[in-house]
Amino acid sequence: MSRTRTAFALGTAVAAALTVASATATATPLPLAGSTTVTPAGHSFKATLSGKATLKAGSVTVTCSVSVSTGTVPAAPGNQNPAGPVSSPISPPTYSSCTSSMPGVTPTVTTSGAWSVSMQNGSPITATMTVPTGGLVVHTTGLATCTVTAAPAGAASVPGTWTNGAPPSLTFTNASVPVTVTGGFGCPTSATASVFNAVYKVSDTTDPAQQITVAP
Repeated sequence: MSRTRTAFALGTAVAAALTVASATATATPLPLAGSTTVTPAGHSFKATLSGKATLKAGSVTVTCSVSVSTGTVPAAPGNQNPAGPVSSPISPPTYSSCTSSMPGVTPTVTTSGAWSVSMQNGSPITATMTVPTGGLVVHTTGLATCTVTAAPAGAASVPGTWTNGAPPSLTFTNASVPVTVTGGFGCPTSATASVFNAVYKVSDTTDPAQQITVAP
C-alpha cells in the first residue's frame, strides 16, 4: 500500500474512532450526585481562619491572619439531599490584620451581600463557597491605590474541600476567583482572576461538644 493510501486509511480510522467515542459520550448520562446529610440539623456554626488567608492578583498578594464567618445548618429535612449538595447561608467573612506584598501599601478587605457554602458528600467531600456579586473588595492605600473587586460580573463559586474531624475543616487551595482591578501605578490592572488560599476550622456554637459532620 502506498504511503498516501496508508495515511488516508489511518486518518479514516481515527475519525471513525472519534465519531464512535463522541456518540458514546453523548449517549451515556452523567452520574447523579450522591446523597448528602449535614448534622446536627439546625445547629449554628462558626468558621475561624487557621493560619493565614491569601488572595493573589497578578504580582500582588494580600495576606490576612484573622477571618471569621458564621452560619447555620438547615433544619431537618433541609439538612438532607438524596442527590446533591446541602447549602447553608453564611455571614460575609470578615478579614483583618492584613498585609500586602507591595512595600508601603496597606490593604483593607470589606465583604457584603448574601454568601453561602454548600457541601457535597464524596471522596473527598467537596465544598463550594458562593461569593455574591461584588461581595469582596480589597482596597489598598499608600504607595499604590488599588481596588480589587471579586465576582464583578455575577456570583462566583469558589471550590474547596471539607474534612470531618474534631474540629472539622474547610480548605481552599489555589481556588480561582474572578476579579477586576482598578487603580494607578503598581496596581495589577490586567488581572482577571485571583488565587485564594485558606483553611478554616469549624465549631458547633449551639453545642460545642458536638461536631458539624458531612455524611451520605
